[in-house]
Amino acid sequence: MRLLPSIALLPRRNITIRHVAFVLAFSAVLWTIHHTYSKVTEAFSPQEHVSFWPPDSPEIWADRAAQVKNAFLHAYHGYERYAFPHDELRPISNTSIDNFNGWGVTVVDSLDTMLLMGLEDEYARAIPIVTATNFSLPVNTNVPFFETVIRYLGGLLSAYALSMDTILREKADELATKLSPAFNTSSGFPRFAVDTYNSSGNLKPQVTPGVLAEIASFQLEYAYLGKITGKKEHVDRVTTVTNVFDDADLNLSGGMYPAIWRIHDGKPSIFRLSVGGAADSAHEYTLKQFLLTARSDSANLEMYLRFTTHVINNLLYISSQRELLYVTDSTIHMNQTATSHSFEHLSCFFPGLLALGAHLLPLNNLETIGINITQLGDDLPPKYRQGYEALADFDLADLHIWAAEGIAQMCYLSYADQPSGLGPDTVSMRIDQSGEIRWMDEMRRWKASGQIGPPPGVGDKRPWVGNPKAKAVWEKQIDTITRDYTIKNTAYYLRPEAVESFYILWRTTGDVKWRHRGWSVFQAIERTAKTPSGYANVDRVHSAAPILIDSMPSYFLAETLKYLYLLFLDDDIVPLDKWVFNTEAHPLPVFAWTESEKEIFSVK
Repeated sequence: MRLLPSIALLPRRNITIRHVAFVLAFSAVLWTIHHTYSKVTEAFSPQEHVSFWPPDSPEIWADRAAQVKNAFLHAYHGYERYAFPHDELRPISNTSIDNFNGWGVTVVDSLDTMLLMGLEDEYARAIPIVTATNFSLPVNTNVPFFETVIRYLGGLLSAYALSMDTILREKADELATKLSPAFNTSSGFPRFAVDTYNSSGNLKPQVTPGVLAEIASFQLEYAYLGKITGKKEHVDRVTTVTNVFDDADLNLSGGMYPAIWRIHDGKPSIFRLSVGGAADSAHEYTLKQFLLTARSDSANLEMYLRFTTHVINNLLYISSQRELLYVTDSTIHMNQTATSHSFEHLSCFFPGLLALGAHLLPLNNLETIGINITQLGDDLPPKYRQGYEALADFDLADLHIWAAEGIAQMCYLSYADQPSGLGPDTVSMRIDQSGEIRWMDEMRRWKASGQIGPPPGVGDKRPWVGNPKAKAVWEKQIDTITRDYTIKNTAYYLRPEAVESFYILWRTTGDVKWRHRGWSVFQAIERTAKTPSGYANVDRVHSAAPILIDSMPSYFLAETLKYLYLLFLDDDIVPLDKWVFNTEAHPLPVFAWTESEKEIFSVK
């Protein structure tokens, strides 16, 4: 509604300054009423709305990318001043901590970010510490395999791929050799930790179970290392574990990898099914291993399709308040399934993975690459097989992108709902008296009703944080009665998963709202987490008085700031069809197989 009448429509005779002043004053009153009403209803209405995004000129986004680069320089220079060459900076006390082997994890994790941002001076200062690193720790000192692979090995390999500096390839090969005793298990699964000083390999059998993310998140790094060194043993470690997973009996879990496995025999131990902690990167690597190897690893592609099919059918739910789409976890015991309805920030990588698959896979023409998705469920119990058959009623690519957009919106709202603008680490979704609402059940109802309106869980929703001037009683009612969740862990650990998905959704859909949502997150980080020497983890994000924690994880520089920088950059400097990001956001180039390499690595 136009609140200010056009002067051209007023009578042309007898117009005085008083007439104009009256019109302006009256219009101002109307505007104030309209504006106040809009703010109140916007703050407290859960209904869908069409978001307004300001003009997104190239100059605006270039400036925002520059601000992220400055944030990286602020964090890294603080690390150099107070913590170099130790692992991480404590950004409140301005001290250091060696919590990842003492090899300068922040340096190695940041190498490719420096290269992508064009920070030549910082990179030149970092290389000497990398080349001088001794990857042997004192005897009886264990190196965590998973964290060392994704941060150190991944960082070295990505920096090599971007710079072609052979010393980085040599250091990566040296590190992988030091880690090789981790694979001396009867199953071929890597053990949790390894003594890099004693490389004899005479290790006691690991009797404790292995966490899925830790035993199945090295394929990208080792496959690429084998490619650039020509050493088949690196690739053999990957294919051994892939074969163990491919042969596993997953009937009880509906074809999805459980979170806990036995190291000694390579079999599932506890049938907890999750997209979040303890499982996330293993699921991520199924699709990415297929993409990295020039689409030659069909076993991992099939596992990705089984995994996503089970999640879509069994682990996606809708909240009853704002109809938010979320992914959760379940545990199967004695043929009984218990669903937690917890939603983790770590799970926010999943919408980006779905968007990546929908963008690069022929999901509606899988037969062209030799896959019939319905047949993938043929060996499963009927209750799971029916889920595969149900997918035939939908456009599979649309289904994946709808799920991606809906879950990513839930991730965004977990930030926007909080006074701090930062998302809590874990929330528990509310289940009202009508019971839990499975997404695919709602999707079938929506389809049967003629697909009126957006799909369930898709479409912009309003944040609950509301007007900061609203009455405290309203805020209390929102928090305790009508919000979709309660907060279990009120901390934000500078995590990257949400902005990772925003970046991939922006690049695959072109929808500018993901850039603006990422900008909101970055502004909240600047406003709340920044210290004079860096950025700190934040607790009590749900309050008006957050508390800083004396920790700046290396992944903040390796992942969070990198994804934000790439999100705001107009130029696509890391095309998703030519590069694959490891789980620490280290990009590796897609293979181009030679005929001799195909024979060496058994590529069909």
